[in-house]
Amino acid sequence: MKLDVEFTRSQFPAFAESSLQGQAFFENAGGSYTAGPVIDRLSRYYHQRKVQPYAPYEASRLAGEEMDEARRRLALMLGVATDEVSFGPSTTQNTYVLAQAFRQHLRAGDAVIVTNQDHEANTGPWRRLAEAGIELREWQIDPVTGHLPLERLAALLPGAKLVCFPHCSNVVGEINPVAEITRMAHDAGAFVCVDGVSFAPHGFADIGALGPDIYLFSAYKTYGPHQGIMVIRRDLGMTLPNQGHYFNADCLYKRFTPAGPDHAQVAASAGMADYVDVLAAHHGGAALDPKARAGLVHDLMRAHETALLQPLLDYLGSRNELRLIGPRKAARRAPTVAVQAEQGGEALARALAVHGIMAEGGAFYADRALSAQGIDPNHGVLRMSFVHYTSRAEIDQLIGALDRVL
Repeated sequence: MKLDVEFTRSQFPAFAESSLQGQAFFENAGGSYTAGPVIDRLSRYYHQRKVQPYAPYEASRLAGEEMDEARRRLALMLGVATDEVSFGPSTTQNTYVLAQAFRQHLRAGDAVIVTNQDHEANTGPWRRLAEAGIELREWQIDPVTGHLPLERLAALLPGAKLVCFPHCSNVVGEINPVAEITRMAHDAGAFVCVDGVSFAPHGFADIGALGPDIYLFSAYKTYGPHQGIMVIRRDLGMTLPNQGHYFNADCLYKRFTPAGPDHAQVAASAGMADYVDVLAAHHGGAALDPKARAGLVHDLMRAHETALLQPLLDYLGSRNELRLIGPRKAARRAPTVAVQAEQGGEALARALAVHGIMAEGGAFYADRALSAQGIDPNHGVLRMSFVHYTSRAEIDQLIGALDRVL
């Protein structure tokens, strides 16, 4: 079964927007277009439910129900318990709050493993634990390929309490083996925190099956509102010190959200589940349970993206003036593709914009990953990122524009 791309694009109002016609969107790693069901729910909430939720009067009761619905339906899709899903203002903020909890939980001399493949929002808060006397061990990438070798992790694990790494990097793009890494860490007695921000737009993960203790991603990159979504498994979440109000200490999804949630955006997040259900139903999966529907959509997305990505990788790899970052086989990576050229990344992005290509250049908060591969973050890379609603015609438009610019 193949993804029906035209039907898929019909679910995104951006593709009908006159101001965007003729432009191909290749900066999805910075934030995706928003699905229609999300916009509908957000609009309804602001029109009909913009009151303090969970009070007994009708508008308030419905507001609370919609917020609960979002948490419940996302949990079913992700294969975790409902109260293991938390919302926060961003993944960066969620990670920072988690790091403060671990700062209180760990003792001086305990070890935390981080990587230099990460976006700074995931690695930075953990690295600051060194200020509290916690040992930081860096799992380093291969400087040529950007790959995270498992044998290097094995040497770092003895005595470690926490392992933090990305599901995939926002510049390298290689999909890391989360389940295998998690097993290695758990066997060594360490907890696992996975930054899923760059992977989740390409299909919601079955977090229950993968097994990490913490998994973070951003709703605005998965066709939703600007919220950070965090899964933290109950055993760990109830062990770490409470970061919320003291009277919320018994509620897992409130323990790591010290600020009040954005009610409307939490409620609108149920629209992401609506969108998955619409796609699943259109492709024959209406009778499946929520997790199976999410799995079907995940597979449709990945198959479509992989088919579009390989021709782009082949083209980029054929250009002698470009250095392609990360794997050259589409099956091993997400469609987030960075290249180094003599021209700076930002200059290339500006040149492509003239030809209707919406891309971006820079370091993308991945300064450590670029520096480790011998790339000056100030010079930067050109990043071209797409998702399942991208068409083959847009890939051809990108390649044609690159031909003219290069």
